[in-house]
Amino acid sequence: MDTEDNILKQISIFAENKPGRLADIADKLKNADVNIRAFNIAEAGEFGIIRMVVDNPDKAYESLHNTGFTVSETNVLGIEMEDVPGSLSNIANSLGEHGINIDYSYAFVTKTEKALLIVRVDDIKGAISVLDDASFKLVDMEEIKHL
Repeated sequence: MDTEDNILKQISIFAENKPGRLADIADKLKNADVNIRAFNIAEAGEFGIIRMVVDNPDKAYESLHNTGFTVSETNVLGIEMEDVPGSLSNIANSLGEHGINIDYSYAFVTKTEKALLIVRVDDIKGAISVLDDASFKLVDMEEIKHL
């Protein structure tokens, strides 16, 4: 398995925490025909970080960057899990037992009645190896497009 295939590009936007700011970002993505698959907002006073997985990260980055937003790309993993109690525990234990730290994560339920956990870890290649050895399914960008 090529580990690069399992690395997702996450878009992060540093934005003012004020009314209409998220709407402005969402409008820019809509106009660029970019579909948001998952997102999370971390508030930090007057500013926030909006993290998202989209169906076309390059187009999203370009659209937001070219309209004045502070944008970055981060490598993350998408881990498919059963939508049942204990699924997150199994993943977290597998990574923790191998010394891999989860920096942050967010999750959502898919149309297939599975859940998808997005994680940023401190050792992405090590995490891919651990998760693959433990038979967890990692999604790729092609699967993100079709969720």
